[in-house]
Amino acid sequence: MWVQLGLVVVLVTVAVVTLVFQSRSAATQEAEHRTRAVAEAVAQAPGMMQALDGPDPTAVLQPRAEQIQRRADVDAVVVFSPQGIRYTHPDPKLIGKHVVGPYKQALTQGTFTRTFRASTGTTVISIAPVTRDNGTVAGLVSVGITVKRVQNTAWALLPLVLGGAAGALILSAGGTVLLARRLRRQTHGLGPAGMTRMYEHHDAVLHSVREGVLIMDADHRLLLANDEARRLLDLGPDAEGKQATDLRLDPPTVELLTSGRAVSDAVCPAGDRLLAINIRPTDVPDGPAGSVATLRDTTELRALAGRAEAAGERLRLLHDAGARVGTTLDVRRTAQEMTDVAVPGFADLVTLELADPVLRGDEPTALDGPLRRVAVSVAPPHGGRRTSTGASADEHAATERHTSGGHGDVASASAFSLTGDSPRQKADSCPTSFATDELVTYAPPTPQAQALKTREAVLAPVLTDTRACSEHSGQQAGHIHEPGLRSLITVPVRARGVVLGVANFWRSQESDPFDEDDLSLAGELIGRTGVCIDNARRFTHAHATAVTLQRSLLPEALPDQDAVDAAYRYLPAQAEEAEVGGDWFDVIPLPGARVALVVGDVVGHGLHAAATMGRLRTAVHNFSTLDLPPDELLSYLDELVTTIDESTGTARISGATCLYAVYDPTTGCCTMATKGHPGPALVRPDGTVSFPSIPVSPPLGLGGEPFETASLELLEGSRLVLFTDGLFTDRHRDIDTGLDQLRTALARLPGRTPDETCQGVLDAMLPAQPSDDVALLVARTRRLDTEHIAQWAVNRDPAEVARIRTEVTGRLTVWGLAELSFATELILSELVTNAIRYGTGPITVRLVRARSLICEVADGSSTAPHLRRAAATDEGGRGLYLVSQFAERWGTRYTKRGKTIWTEQSLTSGAPPLSDVTDEALLDQWDDSAW
Repeated sequence: MWVQLGLVVVLVTVAVVTLVFQSRSAATQEAEHRTRAVAEAVAQAPGMMQALDGPDPTAVLQPRAEQIQRRADVDAVVVFSPQGIRYTHPDPKLIGKHVVGPYKQALTQGTFTRTFRASTGTTVISIAPVTRDNGTVAGLVSVGITVKRVQNTAWALLPLVLGGAAGALILSAGGTVLLARRLRRQTHGLGPAGMTRMYEHHDAVLHSVREGVLIMDADHRLLLANDEARRLLDLGPDAEGKQATDLRLDPPTVELLTSGRAVSDAVCPAGDRLLAINIRPTDVPDGPAGSVATLRDTTELRALAGRAEAAGERLRLLHDAGARVGTTLDVRRTAQEMTDVAVPGFADLVTLELADPVLRGDEPTALDGPLRRVAVSVAPPHGGRRTSTGASADEHAATERHTSGGHGDVASASAFSLTGDSPRQKADSCPTSFATDELVTYAPPTPQAQALKTREAVLAPVLTDTRACSEHSGQQAGHIHEPGLRSLITVPVRARGVVLGVANFWRSQESDPFDEDDLSLAGELIGRTGVCIDNARRFTHAHATAVTLQRSLLPEALPDQDAVDAAYRYLPAQAEEAEVGGDWFDVIPLPGARVALVVGDVVGHGLHAAATMGRLRTAVHNFSTLDLPPDELLSYLDELVTTIDESTGTARISGATCLYAVYDPTTGCCTMATKGHPGPALVRPDGTVSFPSIPVSPPLGLGGEPFETASLELLEGSRLVLFTDGLFTDRHRDIDTGLDQLRTALARLPGRTPDETCQGVLDAMLPAQPSDDVALLVARTRRLDTEHIAQWAVNRDPAEVARIRTEVTGRLTVWGLAELSFATELILSELVTNAIRYGTGPITVRLVRARSLICEVADGSSTAPHLRRAAATDEGGRGLYLVSQFAERWGTRYTKRGKTIWTEQSLTSGAPPLSDVTDEALLDQWDDSAW
């Protein structure tokens, strides 16, 4: 410590002495630099040339020269003419005198500096010319300073220098003491001998451990490598001192060693070894810049880890299959989900073929026919070589080379074609097209045929020697020698012991061939997929059954009638996994040329909804035969639904809705009532659209609310649009928005036919795949010609019967229906006689010529005639038999003021001959004398 302190004192003393001597030499140089700089600055100052060429240069320049002299701390600033006459001088007495000394050199050579001895001591002067724009010299500037003046400035700093030296001496002494103490602490009190022993022990340990150690500086230059590191990296004896890039290591290892970051257990190849490398920087506090790397040989451990990772990859693949396969109940979608899961994690190309009955929802009985390819997935180009673990092999490249000699880096999917044959295809090779919806026949001895026969998965690790091709589109089977295809696993798709199809997993030439572990994994994957496909098949079967049932319950065609021109559209739900609903519609002809328009909806989907819809539709048909008003018909229907709900227990159908409307073309009146169903839209002949107000009531089966009807007077050519809620509501729009869209769509279809209106509304309102059933019925109203309607009032006098017969015969003659006069007279005679005898007034008779001849007799009584057997001795009671014989149909319709007895006669067929109506036949009929 004392030696160090003495050295510091000597160094400080020498530094001070050197500074003194250097200050003398530096003073002269400082004087030269200062005078030259001031002279040139003054010569180039703005206005200098103008002052020299002015009438009195001294008056302008003398004050400036004195000011510059003081600020620049020089002895003299003299400005004089090219002839040497002074304009300025520190001594005003010398102004106008000639300059003493050399100055003419500045006129030709520019600024120069001279040093000479004077009475005041060593002096330095610099002379600079003031040059005009044309190059001539306007004057000269001379600046002088003594060296002594400059030295005085330097000596003024000497106490500061000495004080600094003293301070440095004190700090050095203190630092030496502190350093000695810290060194003592860091060496734990070890002296030189102890430090030597510690180094020897450290060296022995460093070179005997079975872990490589590399120490590098900040420039990645190798400073130290122990024996194990030399062995693992195959380093030569001259490795120390070389850059890491010059040690002939594998590029990944070099990149890691020169990365400059901390690394933990990174695996890098080193020849035929795999090394686990840890790197830590040494530029921690009090440490040198650089890094220390430790190396461990992990080749065997990595092989074990690879097998464990392969098992993990298989589990992850199965987990992905469980999460992604079977998300829908669509057979094709489920198959595609499986192929997507397996590519590229397990195979480069996956195809799945199923029997056609499976796609229809049926269970295949035999697989002796062609299969249909329903799903194909192919790995993208440059997807990374695939190993038996199912993962990309880039990170395991060294392990593959060490354990199995694998080769290649990237799998190419360009060897597979989804839309055409390979240009390299040979005559004896299979087509490379793997297009969906293609029929494929597998014939022995292909692996696929073997798998279908044995119901077991088949492994073909190498395809070059295996007949593993199928017949595509009628082409002959041959040896597979496809460019890019290397290995195949084919697995039958089974569920509940039934084979549904076959799945094929392919690997390319750049991937490792399949092994037994892959075979078991493929079997497990297809086992789960088979269950999902079978579930989707069964759903498809149930859906097809429900659709068949539903369509069988809906009208196949609209009946002929004279009241409206009607068209309809029925669209079952087409969204994914959507079931059939309970929407229905009907057009029901009613007596008197009237027609009933019906639309309804059953809440829910599936077979139950379809069956319920059939029951309600049948009930509406039955109730309509009673010719009930809309409110009464819905009342009966509501009571029926309530009864069904109470009798069936859990299978409730509450929530069904129905709209029932009756249109009379003779008056243009439309009467309607609704039970929980949205009202219709009305498009008038001028194109305006409205939604008539109909009294609101709850859905069918809830009861408790009275029914009300709404009556509309419709012009001829009006379009009445009836629909279910699937037309205007879905999860993305509310009721009001949907109705506004419907109003807009109908307004854009003026003057269209009912069929065109249906199509236009569906195009404007529905998405590509509606999520709910839609029933749409459009009816364009007609009005019967008043010339085809005749009506008479009847007095309660038996003589009126003859008058009515005469009037009717005359009208039929006018209508060209004279051949129907006899039968019509008989019918009206019976009905009018009964009305006069048993009914109450007022009595009216109406004759309507429509699709048939309609006769109506109305009176104020609510009692109706009915057939009963007449006794042999009865004189009457056989009139209704004559009515039933001469009319195609007859019945009773009740009104608010009584009833109407109606009959219909065909306009094309005449009345039955009177000879057919015998007494014996009359005796066998029921008596109609009681009302």
